[in-house]
Amino acid sequence: MQKVLVWFRNDLRLHDHAALYQASQKAKEVYAVYCIDKRLFEKTFLDFPRTDSFRAKFLLESLCNLRVAIRKIGGDLIVRIGKPEEEIAHIAKQLGVEAVFASKEVTSEEVRTEEALEKILLQRGIRINLFWQSTLYHLEDLPFPLAHLPNIFTEFRKIVERDAVVRKTLPCPKSLSKLPEGFVAGEIPSLKDLGLKETKISPKAAIAFKGGETEALARLNHYFWEKDLLKRYKETRNGLVGADYSSKFSPYLALGCISPRFIYEEVKKYEKERTKNDSTYWLIFELIWRDYFRFVAKKFGNALFRETGIKNTNLLLKNNRRIFELWANGKTGVPFVDANMRELNETGFMSNRGRQNVASFLVKDLHINWVWGAMYFESKLIDYDVCSNWGNWNYVAGVGNDPRENRYFNVSHQAKQYDPQGEYIRLWLPELKNIPTAKLHSFENLSSEELRSYGVQIGVDYPKPLVLAEKV
Repeated sequence: MQKVLVWFRNDLRLHDHAALYQASQKAKEVYAVYCIDKRLFEKTFLDFPRTDSFRAKFLLESLCNLRVAIRKIGGDLIVRIGKPEEEIAHIAKQLGVEAVFASKEVTSEEVRTEEALEKILLQRGIRINLFWQSTLYHLEDLPFPLAHLPNIFTEFRKIVERDAVVRKTLPCPKSLSKLPEGFVAGEIPSLKDLGLKETKISPKAAIAFKGGETEALARLNHYFWEKDLLKRYKETRNGLVGADYSSKFSPYLALGCISPRFIYEEVKKYEKERTKNDSTYWLIFELIWRDYFRFVAKKFGNALFRETGIKNTNLLLKNNRRIFELWANGKTGVPFVDANMRELNETGFMSNRGRQNVASFLVKDLHINWVWGAMYFESKLIDYDVCSNWGNWNYVAGVGNDPRENRYFNVSHQAKQYDPQGEYIRLWLPELKNIPTAKLHSFENLSSEELRSYGVQIGVDYPKPLVLAEKV
């Protein structure tokens, strides 16, 4: 082929990029484009944007970094704002390309965009080639047809570990084509251009994430090779405070700033050069969980987004907006829940342990529609991944891939186990700093008089516990 346009999506990197690699092998001229879909920045019916400031900022940083990387090898990143199916088709026609190469997505909105783009391109004699590249294990290498995907993760994991092989990473292209004379690459927009406010991250944030492939590779180098932290990942991964209790790779994986296969190869290198133990395996284990949710999304389609979930189970949940907003704003009166939600709102991040607890609390204690919670996470989380987010919410709500019936997280017990000294709660709820730890973990049992003795006036300094308030 003479000319190919590579459409970047959730794959904002040069290394191990199947579409980019194949284009560079098959075409004389290769161009790169990214289209910001403004539909993803519209407000939901619950009056918050589908993509809020922290997540959007991380995306824009990643685009800036990708543009710099492409310019270093002779090309440029074309950036447009609009509907990708229209903008990509227009760019393809302008450049006179024979094909558009891109990553294959699995969920409904993304697939509809692919199909709409393909329809327009075919009318113009341009084909589209889609490449599977978001997972550790390639879809074509699964030792069973997707229709036979096990409904339990453990069964899936054992089969792929035994019978599937992780493909080797692909090299970065050595060069990309310069844009034709007079062709405008386009500016990367600001948050204001996207209708969002600039939001400062809290100084209490576990880590100040910055988007891009460069930052992703630096984070891996820091965690594996500089700090030598991988060897104790399994013991620390349920932490709540600090930058290094977990790998913090998830934001970079979500936008494809780093490849799961690259991480896998680095783990294997670490095992050879440093140590091999349960912790090194456990990071690969978590990558396999990520794979599983993507395959589940492809198998079950739109069921993933329905209140009845992939199990088609009716939970009889409530659509109480007032209670939902108390949960979302960290004002439930339950310290462990509120601390986690405040961290999310002030940083765009929350630990995995926190996510499980606040999700369980919303569904199992407050009986609020879990879909609303999943939508809120979609808006706020820097590391939002459509398959992992909605798959995990299905799981916690009890309508997904969970072998245990009625899984429940007792947030008081969880707080005692994972925040035994109350360090995390006090970090995000400084109004409770004077309450002794033992009392903090049984907060709902404290009387108004006792709380006042610690300088806390319920209803003024801190909300009355919501579950108790709703029973009255």
